[in-house]
Amino acid sequence: MSPEGSPENNEPSAPEMGKGGPVAVLRRGAEAFGRFWWDFLVGETPELLIGAVVAVGAAALLVHSGAVRAVVVGSLPVLVVGILALSTLRGRARAQPGKTDPRR
Repeated sequence: MSPEGSPENNEPSAPEMGKGGPVAVLRRGAEAFGRFWWDFLVGETPELLIGAVVAVGAAALLVHSGAVRAVVVGSLPVLVVGILALSTLRGRARAQPGKTDPRR
């Protein structure tokens, strides 16, 4: 019986490793992982990611500056609602027939 058919042979053959060897496989895996996170976090609305980072950064600056906790707790929801409103307006402007997105 050939070594490929024996149950003791657990090593993958050259075609199973992919072209370029294990380094290429790791590189492709890292690229796929990065593309997944980019699509998950940014997707079609990068303004939401930027807005969330700005809102959390503003809250952190308020906490660091010694602002009253009630101000920080009250300002974060206001920032989030503002970001969502801007994103909604931008989405509606994109969806209106006859209007084209200037970025395209």
